[in-house]
Amino acid sequence: MNERGREAERQAAQFLEQQGLHIVARNWRCRFGEIDLVAQQGSTLVFVEVRARASRSFGGAAESIGYAKRRKLIAAANLFLAARELDGACRFDAVLIEDGKRTRWVRDAFRAD
Repeated sequence: MNERGREAERQAAQFLEQQGLHIVARNWRCRFGEIDLVAQQGSTLVFVEVRARASRSFGGAAESIGYAKRRKLIAAANLFLAARELDGACRFDAVLIEDGKRTRWVRDAFRAD
């Protein structure tokens, strides 16, 4: 991961903590890929994809989370849950950082079903 990516994930984690979430894991890796952030909000476990775009020239940050990426995140989240023997409520969020400063939190960005 490059420096811009690390900074975006740091910024996203800080933003979520300010919103009251507790960061459980960062850059959790498995055979399906990586989950940028795993956070706890109340009794819900939140899997967070962080996307940063310097400009909208090639589409915004939200558009960059395609079908294949969503499938990989869902598979990785299932492994995360199984490894910890968890089966409570969970959701997939996205933190989108555009132009290096504007942060947008998309709760329930996509569903696993």
